[in-house]
Amino acid sequence: MAPDPIHLSAGGVSLVLDRSGPGLPVVVYWGAALPEIGDLGTAVAPQPIGFSVDGPVGVSLVPEQSSGWLGYPGIAGHREGRDWATAFACSEVRHGAAGVRISAVDPVAKLELTITLELLPAGILRGRAALTNNGPGTYWLEHLALLLPVPERTAELLDFTGHHLRERQPQRTAFTHGMRVRENRTGRTGYDSAFLLCAGTAGFGNRHGEVWALHTAFSGGARSIAERTYHGHSAIGGGELLLPGEVGLAQGQTYQTPLLYAGYSATGLDGLSARFHTMLRARPHHPSSPRPVVVNTWEAVYFDQSLERLTALAGAAATVGAERFVLDDGWFGSRRDDTSGLGDWTVSPDVWPDGLTPLIAVVRGLGMEFGLWVEPEMINPDSELARAHPDWIMATGARQPRTARSQQVLDLANPAAFDHILKRLDALLTDHDIAYLKWDHNRDLVEAGHPASGRAGVHDQTLAVYRLLDELRARHPRVEIESCSSGGGRVDLEILERTDRIWASDCIDAHERVPIQRWTSLLVPLELIGSHIGAPASHTTHRTLPLSMRAGTAILGHLGIEWDLTAPDADLTELAAWVALYKELRPLLHTGTLVHADVADPAFAVTGVVAQDRSEALYALISTGTSASYPPGTVTLPGLDPDRVYHVRPQPPGDVPDGNAAAWGAALPWCTPRGVHLHGVTLGNAGLRLPVLYPDRVLLVRVSALPTGDAPAVPADPAGPGFSGSDIGRVTR
Repeated sequence: MAPDPIHLSAGGVSLVLDRSGPGLPVVVYWGAALPEIGDLGTAVAPQPIGFSVDGPVGVSLVPEQSSGWLGYPGIAGHREGRDWATAFACSEVRHGAAGVRISAVDPVAKLELTITLELLPAGILRGRAALTNNGPGTYWLEHLALLLPVPERTAELLDFTGHHLRERQPQRTAFTHGMRVRENRTGRTGYDSAFLLCAGTAGFGNRHGEVWALHTAFSGGARSIAERTYHGHSAIGGGELLLPGEVGLAQGQTYQTPLLYAGYSATGLDGLSARFHTMLRARPHHPSSPRPVVVNTWEAVYFDQSLERLTALAGAAATVGAERFVLDDGWFGSRRDDTSGLGDWTVSPDVWPDGLTPLIAVVRGLGMEFGLWVEPEMINPDSELARAHPDWIMATGARQPRTARSQQVLDLANPAAFDHILKRLDALLTDHDIAYLKWDHNRDLVEAGHPASGRAGVHDQTLAVYRLLDELRARHPRVEIESCSSGGGRVDLEILERTDRIWASDCIDAHERVPIQRWTSLLVPLELIGSHIGAPASHTTHRTLPLSMRAGTAILGHLGIEWDLTAPDADLTELAAWVALYKELRPLLHTGTLVHADVADPAFAVTGVVAQDRSEALYALISTGTSASYPPGTVTLPGLDPDRVYHVRPQPPGDVPDGNAAAWGAALPWCTPRGVHLHGVTLGNAGLRLPVLYPDRVLLVRVSALPTGDAPAVPADPAGPGFSGSDIGRVTR
């Protein structure tokens, strides 16, 4: 008698595994929760016709050619040309209501496979596989991946691309027969990684459609796959991208895949985000203290560091309400520009003759935490470390890679190099009152091998970085760490297990940051996304924007400031008002549900955060272009309780609808301190009229639930029925 199927269920999601066949269990369902499964396996079983072998062929978690699967193989490898095909048979299956551990062996290939799946309370499926070589000789592993089937009604794929200063840009393709493979070979997560590979029903959007998605949590090489066969099978999957010869398993050795995270939503991309954000916020080590306002020195002073200049900057930072002051690149060794000094992690006596202690004393005396920039994985050829240990530089053997940004990669899989860097960083954190490290990583890994053996080393390097971070966190548990990699080049859930926020992009131009932050937040909650207010003229695009746009978008993250606050163009009074608003709102922004309206007009976007109890919300109505409609139409405010009545009004200081209609005295009737009172169902279906805005402007809208039983009366508005040009007092062009 065939064993019963396995039904995992949690968070409104079900996963059903059929283990009636001779090989690995086959996933017969993954989607909305099922109350019971009955004869589901029989109901969805195909006729045994047209396949490559006699009998039906399903999609197992690690598909094998021996089962008749001729799509993307879940495992590839060999033992000197033999054992290249596997036929695993289950030896043990242990499972509960929300987890399963599958052990399987191939006695011919002498391999053992273990697959672990957990369906977390948020409805996110987390899984990985491990392969052990039980035979003589070396088994050379080429790849090991997990795949999950998705239904044929999935019609579109969404994944991401990008580059420095323009990370995580969405791209959609039709989900047709064949395979879509996204490979990242940069040795870090990468600007253009798939990030989150989504398969959805036709036209799925922010608030509608079914979506199945997968994230490969790894900070090195990775591969994501979506495949549809003419047998009616569709699947998405992923795993580590291994370089040739990178993993050779001797007898008794085990390789473990990165964790894969998979999510399902019946309510579009917002439903998917809600699951991932809920999962991350439930972690015991998730940041729980209020996310402090950061001032970072980079775009304020670059390498021009001095106690006098930074004391003045720290004073201005404290004036506007900053809570953390971060000294960026240029404080160590010979680092007067970006061509030398990496690897020499000692304070430069040329720049800081009395060390960092005087600056730290100033910062701490002003009531702020002190943070420091480091780039421990890199080394400049022009450094004391490189001159002393050229054999610590990653290389294919005798030939060193070409430099990038005048730097090479330090081989942290070398125990001596690892211990040296650990000792230096540990000393910095022990000897100084440092609360925060901005951990950077500024180049791709090219020809990144172990110089002694010449073997490829991206896999080993990635795991060594994890060990380094883990050891530092164990020694200094109160120090927070930010993951930065030439901006947003290392954003994944495995690096976030060891860090407290990610830097989304080196571009802090608010126009560019709108899509970067929107799509980064598809996976990562706002409190983990570094988002800074820059100078009026962006240093990366030269676009000039008003403070209301720069700050009004930056508060939708972990707020920071990267701007010379001692400069004449620094409006400290208005900036302080924005900082105060962020501090008021961060309990909402960093615990609430992130929502996005499906807006028909491409010139506008609506991003909101709704409290968990739906008692309040903040929405940003953002214009990034000119509209084809004049005046523009309406937008909905999603996520509210349909049965409650809300007071809706503009939120100062982002309350001025800066556009030419306002300048001409054409008021927007609802946009007054008086606002309007509407039911949540009305706001979610009829919505609000958009203001006429100049491009790159934002209007903040505050929404508060009225106490039960309150009549929807509103106080008289001294400003009259709506803002006019005289009410605004200024027009920014």
